Amino acid sequence: MKERYIILMEKALSAYTDEHILRYLNDVKTNGLTEHGFPRLTANIGILIAHGRRKDLLPLFMEMMDVCCDMFLRPYVKSANEFSVREIVCCIDEIEKAKVVEEERILRWKQKISVIVPEACYDVVVKDETDRITNWAIFGAVSEYARFYFGLGENLDFIDRQLSCQFQWLDEKGMYRDNPKELIHQPIMYDYVSRGLFAMLLHFGYHGQYDKQIDNCLKEAGLLTLKMQSPNGEIPFGGRSNQFLHNEAWMMLLFEYEARRYAEEEKTKLAMTFKSAIARALDVTEAWLEKKPIRHIKNRFPTETKYGCEGYAYFDKYMITAASNLYAAYLLCDDSIPTEVASDHESVAFQTSYHFHKLFLKSGGYALEFDTNADPHYDANGLGRVHREGAPSTICLSCPCPATPNYTVDVEQSFAFSMCSAIREKDGWHLGTEESATYKVLRSETAKDCASATLLCKFSDDHVVKEHYTVNEGGVSITLEGDGEIGYTIPAFCFDGEVSPQITVGEHSLTV
Repeated sequence: MKERYIILMEKALSAYTDEHILRYLNDVKTNGLTEHGFPRLTANIGILIAHGRRKDLLPLFMEMMDVCCDMFLRPYVKSANEFSVREIVCCIDEIEKAKVVEEERILRWKQKISVIVPEACYDVVVKDETDRITNWAIFGAVSEYARFYFGLGENLDFIDRQLSCQFQWLDEKGMYRDNPKELIHQPIMYDYVSRGLFAMLLHFGYHGQYDKQIDNCLKEAGLLTLKMQSPNGEIPFGGRSNQFLHNEAWMMLLFEYEARRYAEEEKTKLAMTFKSAIARALDVTEAWLEKKPIRHIKNRFPTETKYGCEGYAYFDKYMITAASNLYAAYLLCDDSIPTEVASDHESVAFQTSYHFHKLFLKSGGYALEFDTNADPHYDANGLGRVHREGAPSTICLSCPCPATPNYTVDVEQSFAFSMCSAIREKDGWHLGTEESATYKVLRSETAKDCASATLLCKFSDDHVVKEHYTVNEGGVSITLEGDGEIGYTIPAFCFDGEVSPQITVGEHSLTV
C-alpha cells in the first residue's frame, strides 16, 4: 500500500507541466512567497525524487528548495508557514536518506530551518488556553514537532501552548468544530484535517501534556469516521473545501492510525477493516486522477472556470494538496497489517452531534447522508447523498446544493436542492430545502440487513410531511405521509462540465 501512495502522488504531480512549475517558481522569485502551495509543490517533488521518480526535475527542485528555505527567513515571511515547515522538513529527511543531493546543500537547508523562531515564523501563535483559535494552531504544533523530531528545533513548550486551546473545539463524539463563530454548520472536511494533524503528532512521537486527550479523541471519533465513509470510499459532504481530490487522503491518514492502534491491540479483524476502508479511498482517488486532464475537484469543468471552488481553493494550491495528504497517510502506513478488501455492507444508522447535524443510513452496499440544519452557503436540508457500492458516485447525488453558494457556479436563478419532500400551495410547489422549512429526525435504527429512519419536514404549522426511509441490498425505499398534495424531488444533473447525460422524465419516473 505504501507504494500505491507514492504512485498516486506522482499522478497528482503530473497535473503540473514543467512549464507550469517553472512559471510558478519565477512568480515566487518575483513576488515572494504568499501562500503554502509553492512549498507544498516543492516538498512533494523532492519526496518523489527521493523515491526514484521524476528525477528530471532535480535541478528545478533544488532551486525551489533554496527559495523556500530562504523565504522562511526574509525576515520570517508569514505565508502559512504553519503548513509548509513540516512538509519541507519531511522532504529534507527523504532527500537525505536517498542521497540524491550533495550533503553540503542539505546542511545549508537544515541550518536555515534550525534557526526558525516559531513565534516569529508562524501567523497564528497561541497565548493561552482561552484563545479562540482553531486548527492553524495545530498545523504550527505539527511543524514544530517535525523540526524537533528531525533534530532541527527544541521548542516543546511552544507545541503544548499551541495545543492548549484546541480541546474546546471537540464535540461529545470527538469530532473537531472548526467554525468558532457558530455552534452549528461545522465543516466535515476540517474535522478530518484537525484530527489528522493530531494523528501525525502522535505518530511522530509526541508525549507532551495533551497526548492522552489527543489519543482518546482519535479513538472515539475513529470508529464513527469508519461508519461515515461511503461504500465508494468517499468522505461525507458538508461545509467548505468539499468535493476536492485531496479530501479522502485525510481519511486515509486517520484510518492508517487506527489500523496501527488495533493491530497493536491484536484486534486484527478491526485493523483489517480500516485497511479495507483505506483501499476503497485509494480506489476513488485513483479513479479521479486517471481522468484527463486531471482536475483538483470532482467535476469536469475546465480548471480556469473554478467551478465548485471557493476563492482560496485554486488549482496551484489544491491540486498538489492531494499529493501532500497522500504522503501524510504514507508516513503512517504499516504494510505488515493484512489488507483484505471487503464489501461495506454493515447496517448503520446514527447521527452526528447537532454541531454537524448529519444522519447516516447504510446497508446492503447503499449509503445515505442527510443534513437537517444545513449551512445555507454550502449545503441544503434533506437527503443529500445516495451512493451504491460499485456505482459511480456521480450517477445520483453526492452532495446537495445551496441557493447562494460560497463557491463558483454559473447557474442562473439558482435554488437549493436535495432529495426532499415538496408540497403544492396556491403559488406552486415548495421544497423542503427552502429556508422556511425545517427538518427533524424522529427515528433512526437498524434491523437485520437493513437500516431505516423517519424524518419530519415542517413547511409551516399547518403543513408537515413525514419521510420514511428504508435501506437494504434491494435499494432505497421512500414513503411519505402528509396532508394535501405532496411530492418528492429528485434532482438530475444535465451537465458535468464534459458530458450531457440523456434524461427521461416519465409520469412517475426519472431515468438518467
